[in-house]
Amino acid sequence: MKTNAELIARRENAVPKGIATAAPIYADRAENSTLWDVEGRRFIDFAGGIAVLNTGHCHPKVITAANEQMQRLTHSAFQVAAYEPYVALCERLNALSPINGKAKTILFSTGAEAVENAVKIARAATNRSGIIAFSGGFHGRTMMTMALTGKVVPYKGAFGPMPAEVYHAPFPIARYGIDVHASLNALTHLFRADIAPERVAAIIIEPVQGEGGFHAAPVELMLALRKICDQHGIMLIADEVQTGFGRTGKLFAIEHSEIAPDIVVAAKSLAGGFPLSAVIGRADVMDSVGPGGLGGTYSGSPIACAAALAVLDVIEDEDLLARSVELGVRVKQRLNKFAANSNLRPMDSIRGLGSMVAFDLVTKTGGNTPDAAAAKAVTAKAFANGLILLSCGVSGETIRLLYPLTISDETLNEGLDMLKNALGA
Repeated sequence: MKTNAELIARRENAVPKGIATAAPIYADRAENSTLWDVEGRRFIDFAGGIAVLNTGHCHPKVITAANEQMQRLTHSAFQVAAYEPYVALCERLNALSPINGKAKTILFSTGAEAVENAVKIARAATNRSGIIAFSGGFHGRTMMTMALTGKVVPYKGAFGPMPAEVYHAPFPIARYGIDVHASLNALTHLFRADIAPERVAAIIIEPVQGEGGFHAAPVELMLALRKICDQHGIMLIADEVQTGFGRTGKLFAIEHSEIAPDIVVAAKSLAGGFPLSAVIGRADVMDSVGPGGLGGTYSGSPIACAAALAVLDVIEDEDLLARSVELGVRVKQRLNKFAANSNLRPMDSIRGLGSMVAFDLVTKTGGNTPDAAAAKAVTAKAFANGLILLSCGVSGETIRLLYPLTISDETLNEGLDMLKNALGA
């Protein structure tokens, strides 16, 4: 039997240190919300492959759909010989999307790839070059998406210079003294000091920041951005890579905000663990790029498309949007009890739409000074207890919960008990 220690040693010789791994284990198999490592140890998964597994590990309907597709066709490249699952998935995403009017969709493989192409499409549609993003946002690790990402460490430090004409406005987070008024004032100043709004192709925003700490964009901000974009002919891009497909209790998180974007970027839980992403947008915007301007060899893999169609069926058949809300309420109730327990580490700002739930660790009860060291200690203790857990946040102070929406009540409670134990000082 292979051991985690043996594989860690092999990894050190074969894999560069630039790719980090949160859990010091090697996964062997998984089912729904449970994962087993190569030594047979069982873990409850509250990370979900970083929000990829809203329908759980190896959902039977998703695996069946992928297997059936593999027996027929694994690859032809959509640009060479197209295939029906690609078109069928685009049709469903168009119908389900929060886009006003007729929508069209193009498929890719990763979230970063989709964000890159959303920028390309916005630039082509507007004949402009400027892009505005927000501090704390995460959009990927490629050159363009790294520039859009609003956090230097660990994403940008050694890789400059960044692509030109990418600008950032502060995202409203009360802990850091920024409200919607401050964000909009900064945007106004940016238009005066750095780039005229007539040269801005797009504003990109996560409806709920992922790596930034699960902070939801206030409705007031989203309404103001929509008005600004309409006034100046700017495309509004919703980055739903982490928030999409039921995580917040809506299929897309922007549905909480009362506005419609021009372009939506989706990935992660779209295909239940198979690499797939999408750019969904207004048909006139999407058609602004001529033939050959978009694509990719593996983009929209037929296997991933088949899996994604099954994922959409599962979300509907198992009523996972309602389940997301139900689980989120239950989890936040438990977290509030933890926060009131003086024997546990000081917690603050329990929050979350649906099951996109998080809380912050702070240095003292009733305070608001972030405690990144405590977050690291809690995730490490959770792993030792058998719970896979991730941190995030502007200062690394946030614990985020990304359990599958298909998790059983029993397993959820077991995982929350492990979390309580990990919060013990």
